Amino acid sequence: MKNFYPKKKLWLLLFLISISSLSAQTIINGFFPKQNEFTFASSYSFKSSDRFYRGNTLSQSNPMNMGEISSSIINVYGEYGFSNWLSSTVTVPYVSVRNENEVLDPIQGVNTVEGVQDINLFLKAKIADKKFNNSYRVSVGSAIGVSLPVGGYEEAGILSLGNGATAYDGCGFIQFKTPSNLFIELQAAYSLRTNSDFEVPNAMLYSAKLGYYNKWFYAHAKVGAQNSLSGFDIGSQEFIDAGGAGALPETRVNYTNLFLDLYIPVYKNSFGISSGYAVNMDGRNYDKASSISLGLVYKAN
Repeated sequence: MKNFYPKKKLWLLLFLISISSLSAQTIINGFFPKQNEFTFASSYSFKSSDRFYRGNTLSQSNPMNMGEISSSIINVYGEYGFSNWLSSTVTVPYVSVRNENEVLDPIQGVNTVEGVQDINLFLKAKIADKKFNNSYRVSVGSAIGVSLPVGGYEEAGILSLGNGATAYDGCGFIQFKTPSNLFIELQAAYSLRTNSDFEVPNAMLYSAKLGYYNKWFYAHAKVGAQNSLSGFDIGSQEFIDAGGAGALPETRVNYTNLFLDLYIPVYKNSFGISSGYAVNMDGRNYDKASSISLGLVYKAN
């Protein structure tokens, strides 16, 4: 198929993974920018949940009869190519969380919380890029990154913006592309999390993505999962002894989410529009949430 994005244009479309509106996940994708290429993207996401997993059991309501808990997320993303094999990314999300019944958070004493969440910085490197039979291509890469809780938010409480941990992530990924512009991408990451006030569990992150692109659009479906390596369940005796809602950052948070994302170029491959839908399929001490997103993309050489 000849009608597809040139390689030097295609990578900018893959910023979609970075604006996930369900949870903090690794922001790395399997495409690489060329040297001195820069992408800037912004997005708005709306997430809502009226149920949550109490341990492994899905409850029929949110805590304290808060009703639907909703989040509005404005995310800013940038990526720059230092060379054809080395690039960096940064994301900064601004989050507003509220509950429809205006019930006060038991720790923070408010019913609406907003602010900058965590700034994410990553460095990504290409390890190998091999073409087979002059058509099929396999790429292998790795990345290291850090997530810093720069917003000064209260990490304890039901309406908290995050767990307040500094996270050090390392990940590896492999991507297989076909001549028909279909691709499969697999990724695994380890997240080491530190917090001076709480024992936030470390976690493994996994994702599998199936995508397709041509000159008119880019689309992918992705399943992303987190598996915490320690922590306790909401409602357990450990949770109660540790302080209840005040110990939420120390719970074992697992999830499996489905993401559907679409990008459409608008003007000369420099401007485009993205949209996305995400839904939680399974979890542990996690919201049963869904979200929609809309974004704008700009690319400069």
